[in-house]
Amino acid sequence: MNTVRNTRHSFARANEEFESEWENQRNTRFGLPAVDVNKVVSEGYEVGKPVHMTRRMLWDMELKKAWNPAKFIPYVVSRDHSWGRDSYNDGTEHFVREIDAKAWIIEDTTGPVLEEVFINHKEQRVIFLGREELKTETGETIRTNGYQPLFHVEHGVAGTEDAPLNTWRIVILTENNDRQFHRPFEEMVKAGGLPGFLEIYIEQDLHVTLTRKQP
Repeated sequence: MNTVRNTRHSFARANEEFESEWENQRNTRFGLPAVDVNKVVSEGYEVGKPVHMTRRMLWDMELKKAWNPAKFIPYVVSRDHSWGRDSYNDGTEHFVREIDAKAWIIEDTTGPVLEEVFINHKEQRVIFLGREELKTETGETIRTNGYQPLFHVEHGVAGTEDAPLNTWRIVILTENNDRQFHRPFEEMVKAGGLPGFLEIYIEQDLHVTLTRKQP
């Protein structure tokens, strides 16, 4: 654990940057409604065996997904590579990652996404800040190819230990608020159920089969 932290890697600075872009009216913002995980499972799924998600489990999922998104969101991310993980004595962490991800609104298009990842264990929040370039472990500079705008995402856990809530919001750095980018997120809300990454965590990490109930 590092006791001395580069100020640039602080969660407070990342939070300030995220909130500044969130408040910028030119950017495109979308927040998903908080998901009451156990309520959604109870009302929307048949389960292979009883399962009850705790806040601790939900946070475990967020940490695993942050480091290994290709496992938990394979419907978006086809490849991931994370490196440079540092932890600090204030309960925060920082690392960087490169992923290949589907474009939000351009069909059949995939490209590189470079992100700094900031974790706050006390607040149980993860902030992902999109970057145009990063340094690899060997010092090589890698860059995005501009296939879509940069974006920042916040994942979090709220609620109580026995009734946890999954939270999520995104800000896309557009020249003007572009409602085209709302479409995929509105479709997620309309589809209902759990986010795909939670279905994967419950089935693969908790070994519980989920089957969506028919409307």
